[in-house]
Amino acid sequence: MLSTIHKIPTAFFTGFARVFAAAKSKFSISTSAVIFFLTISLAGAATPDFYTVTDFGAKGDGKTDDTAAFQKAMDTAAQAGGGVVYAPRGNYFFAGHLNVPDAVTLKGVWESVPAHNGERDRNFPKPTDDGTTFLVTENAGTEDGPAFITLNQNATLKGVVIYYPNQISDGEPTPYPWAIAMRSKNPAVLAVELLNPYNGIDASKNERHLIRDVQGQPLRRGIWIDAIYDIGRVENVHFNPWWSQKKALFDWQEKHGEAFIFGRTDWQYVYNTFCFGYNVGYKFVKTKTGACNGNFLGIGADDCYTAVDVEQSAPFGLLISNGEFTSFHGPDPTMVRVEASNSGSVRFVNCAYWGPCNQIAEIAGRGTVGFSDCTFVQWDRNKENRAAIQVDSGSVLVRGCEFQEDKPQVELGENVRRAVVSENIITGESRIINHSKVKLSGAN
Repeated sequence: MLSTIHKIPTAFFTGFARVFAAAKSKFSISTSAVIFFLTISLAGAATPDFYTVTDFGAKGDGKTDDTAAFQKAMDTAAQAGGGVVYAPRGNYFFAGHLNVPDAVTLKGVWESVPAHNGERDRNFPKPTDDGTTFLVTENAGTEDGPAFITLNQNATLKGVVIYYPNQISDGEPTPYPWAIAMRSKNPAVLAVELLNPYNGIDASKNERHLIRDVQGQPLRRGIWIDAIYDIGRVENVHFNPWWSQKKALFDWQEKHGEAFIFGRTDWQYVYNTFCFGYNVGYKFVKTKTGACNGNFLGIGADDCYTAVDVEQSAPFGLLISNGEFTSFHGPDPTMVRVEASNSGSVRFVNCAYWGPCNQIAEIAGRGTVGFSDCTFVQWDRNKENRAAIQVDSGSVLVRGCEFQEDKPQVELGENVRRAVVSENIITGESRIINHSKVKLSGAN
């Protein structure tokens, strides 16, 4: 019984005592009856799979190193076959890193991800004012080293704020390793605020990861996904400059930051994601394991030098639907770049693009890129007679789209192999510039 009682939060006993004191006084319940009822209630309320970090020595005072206490709590849960390790409201300082064992959930107070824009707006709470906040300090100055938190099989991180208190808010940021690494099968990150990590989530080398309800301002990289051979999911993830939009830092982020990076991942599902103020919003690369194919629905990138950059995609294709993309800063603001290295398929359906930018898309490579039912606005900002869609090579499909500027719509380079440009709505005259050998018909 003592071990069971030890795992029940103190608040339970406090509330229990008040209720029964009132009941005993009002209804003349005997002490023996109260004890009997308490015994039965404790048996029903026993939660042997619930552990509180403060019971293992964690202080949450923002100064004491709580690394060992947290790890002891999680290891204890793992030895019992798994469970929930709870970190109540507090500021937990970490000089080291944590390993969340199989079947263990590390949980803070938040059931929905908070947004601590009090760093930027003085009238709102700061990250150390409320909730469960992890203060991370290990390996400042290097990207090498273990992630602050590593999740293993069926492990979950939920309801916490990850905050780097020594990070530079107005200048080139200090490098740190990944805040979170997801490994093995079914790791999950839920309702977590990545307030200001240098590198956010390394979701590589796992199966069926779930990243849901995550917000914050990762500075160099937001989420990295690679070597995934069973479906991964990223849902409702928004990266905004809530921590700092001071000029020196924000300029650095726009020159170097990459919000979502995808290597090899088989049928990745990405839904309702957004980023603001990065060099690249969504980047698709080829690694030694391969390239990405997947379904991207309701994604957005605002004020990124390049919203979508495809170095390589899998032959099966990237399906991007209901996206919104803007670019208006940087040396050559462009919403979509498909590089000469690409040989896969990319499809944009029902997406909107605006700027003011230089061009909507620059397309090269040997693959096929399609735009269907899309809206194009505010290209050729410097009046250089640039087309909205510039195609250097490969194959392109532009069908049923709306061009809302009286400017060149599509330009085909001499190395374009196949092209369909048809059934589009244009403003002004049709200006399809064709340097290729492809014969076009029905261009409007």
